[in-house]
Amino acid sequence: MTASSEQGTSAAASARPCATGRQYELRRGDAVAVVTELAAGLRSFSRGGVLLTETYGDDEISPGGAGITLAPWANRVEDGQWFLDGRKQQLDITEVSRNNASHGLLRNTGYALVGESQHAVALEATVFPQHGYPFLVRHRVEYRLSDDLGLHVRQTLSNDGTAAAPFVLGAHPYLRLGDAPVEELQLTVAAETRLVTDERLIPRSSAPVDSDADFRSGRLIAELAVDVALTDLHYDAGKARHILAASDGSQVSLWQDEACRYVHIYVSTVYPGRTRAVAVEPMTGPANAFNSGDGLRWLPSGESFSMEWGIDYRPGGAPQQ
Repeated sequence: MTASSEQGTSAAASARPCATGRQYELRRGDAVAVVTELAAGLRSFSRGGVLLTETYGDDEISPGGAGITLAPWANRVEDGQWFLDGRKQQLDITEVSRNNASHGLLRNTGYALVGESQHAVALEATVFPQHGYPFLVRHRVEYRLSDDLGLHVRQTLSNDGTAAAPFVLGAHPYLRLGDAPVEELQLTVAAETRLVTDERLIPRSSAPVDSDADFRSGRLIAELAVDVALTDLHYDAGKARHILAASDGSQVSLWQDEACRYVHIYVSTVYPGRTRAVAVEPMTGPANAFNSGDGLRWLPSGESFSMEWGIDYRPGGAPQQ
């Protein structure tokens, strides 16, 4: 990709105003992805006209955080509070119903274009020092349609400040298989451990996956009402893969690299226009990592850290990958 000037930037970017800002359309073969200026979000990904992620209208922001990227934390911070060198830090409360700070500091931020091509786009936004997070960091999100027509995403956090900065990175895509009834799809996640949460969805302990959170052999979505983080994932060639499959053999899968040791599974019954919607969220750490330390990383001044994830599609009748 090469940096582009503002004038004439991306013939693929939408000229029509949208609630999520400029729209960047990537195309390769039968693969199409739409990326938004707001939150560097994935608005849609499709193959051959088959939608593989949930989407939304031009006049809407992403319902349920669909497709947004998350920095410098994913999920929740309890009461928006954590301690830095013994001093309490207070983040804004953005999940009022549970009194938590939710999904980082950039979900309502427009990202600047830093590079693009027909197949790829790179967007970047800065987190400036502020109450609750006195650090200067940049979050870059790069989307690319690969040679095999899968979607590849790379998220990079860079520390431009003088002190080491704590962080968790994540993303919030919802998967689907075109118009296949969601309840009839089967979700498979090869994970050994679940996080046990309280009523505010703050982890208090961990335990082996049980009947409600054991997806190792596949579970029908119709059976599920879950909002759970999983870890101790199985990696093959450096990737953990989570699969949503239909009875005809078609499947959409989300993979995450070994920098992402957690995945959050949320089956929503309130996604607009859908009886159910399935969020599969790759994360480098779980909810409340700023307090528990689980999955929390500290990025030294001048250094960068990256995580990678992506989405692949296999139509019914195609050979197993």
